[in-house]
Amino acid sequence: MTKTILLTGGAGYIGSHMAVELLNNNYNVIIVDNFINSDESVLKNINRITNKSAKFYEIDVCDNELETVFKENKIDAVIHFSALKSVGESIKKPELYYKNNIGGLENVLEMMEKYNCTDIVFSSSATVYGEPEYLPLDEEHSLSATNPYGETKIACEEILRALYQENNSYNIAILRYFNPVGAHHSGLIGENPQGIPNNLAPFVGKVVIGEIEKVSVFGDNYNTSDGTGIRDYIHISDLISGHMQALKNITDLQCDSINLGTGKGYSVLEVIKAFENASGKKIPYEICPPRDGDIAQCYAKCDVAKQKLNWQAKYDLDDMVSSHLNWIKNNG
Repeated sequence: MTKTILLTGGAGYIGSHMAVELLNNNYNVIIVDNFINSDESVLKNINRITNKSAKFYEIDVCDNELETVFKENKIDAVIHFSALKSVGESIKKPELYYKNNIGGLENVLEMMEKYNCTDIVFSSSATVYGEPEYLPLDEEHSLSATNPYGETKIACEEILRALYQENNSYNIAILRYFNPVGAHHSGLIGENPQGIPNNLAPFVGKVVIGEIEKVSVFGDNYNTSDGTGIRDYIHISDLISGHMQALKNITDLQCDSINLGTGKGYSVLEVIKAFENASGKKIPYEICPPRDGDIAQCYAKCDVAKQKLNWQAKYDLDDMVSSHLNWIKNNG
């Protein structure tokens, strides 16, 4: 029997790639999105890639309207992507982040309980590790947050763990993303943030095509090889394959927290250099003061994903950059 999967935030960057993968694997897909960080063209491109359609509801997951989705469909599992995710904005508007990210999950879980849906894959983040005590980061590392966005992810994880302890008939996977980069090989869907991008790759991409004059490099005095921040960048296709493995193995997972990364860190200047090599263009940048809530280094240990999901990342930074450039060439 074909399973029906609800994707909250399914028109967003990660959600849209998940929708394509699910449809290509013959799942029924329902997308809920309010288009705060996405737009309707994504739905058409999902259809173009797969020759299939996801059922769509324009709904905010915090609203009571969400019940309509559960009333009208028998949902087998939820993949919960819906969240605000800008570190800088979360510092300026913490109440908005608490209300949206924590309140949204609570509303989804309330509907799941009411309509007897017990499987959920939750989109968490490496930001839950805060300032690293050691590297690479494994799932046993203590949790802390350097910004309200991180605080909301920790709170959501705690809600899910409490739910599982209270009722272990739930099947829960908590996936801690590192830094998703790149685009679908078709060039039809990719990361397209509203306004000035907060993430490095789309920012550099906009400099490549001339929409932004230069890259802002936030801090060059970190204790790293070139002084700029180091992050674990993971190709969006690898991230999605990790979700597929979590979904397929969810009855074996016991509210496990699992890192999805490559296990390798790249500095900001290394990422800029990779874009220069792939595009053949010199990319101007300026050094700016570090941002509040930023840390020097963050990269994953991924042994748990290999053990529990039979998963590991396949793509490298050059693959991520070339796929992103292909995306902006088609959509710039």
